[in-house]
Amino acid sequence: MKKIGFLLAIPAFAFSVGCTNMTPAEQGTLSGAAIGAAGGAAIGALTGGSAGTGAIIGGAAGAVVGNIYGRKQ
Repeated sequence: MKKIGFLLAIPAFAFSVGCTNMTPAEQGTLSGAAIGAAGGAAIGALTGGSAGTGAIIGGAAGAVVGNIYGRKQ
């Protein structure tokens, strides 16, 4: 579980450093994808499923929701 957390946290941190020149929609998409991937990986691992599959599904769903939220800001 710790490996998955590090694998998700390091790219999320790297992408968040470059967020200063992004539009609100782009920031929302990136943030939503990172949060969704982390949540999906955690849920996938806790339910006995695949953490990788959960991260992919959660990341995709989070990106869509984050984009919608960012556009409304």
